[in-house]
Amino acid sequence: MGKGFYEVKIVSDFSAAHNLRNFRGKCENLHGHNWKVEVILRGRELDGSGMLIDFKEVKEATRELLQEVDHQYLNDLPFFREHNPSSENIARYLFERLAQRLNNDNRWLLRVSAWESADACATFMSE
Repeated sequence: MGKGFYEVKIVSDFSAAHNLRNFRGKCENLHGHNWKVEVILRGRELDGSGMLIDFKEVKEATRELLQEVDHQYLNDLPFFREHNPSSENIARYLFERLAQRLNNDNRWLLRVSAWESADACATFMSE
């Protein structure tokens, strides 16, 4: 069997309000979304129980982080005072925070996607 990777993905969600700065259009007005968040980890080796990581661990880390943004006005949060609260920057923010918690020598966060609607998402990923 050749070299390959395992991937683990969970999906979660949160609701929040925001408005985009330096933007011409409806989204510069205060509005909200029900974001869907996809979190994908990658690794080469499984642990002794045949798993890359327990889904429960990924879900708990994601849920705890999303509690910080759920039902918030994103523009008021420190990160989004400096970075426009676009779906791209939301994906980056979630990625950076989750990578600190979930990465180890055997697995790494591959990408986080923030879906602002059923047909539009932005993704931030590792190189």
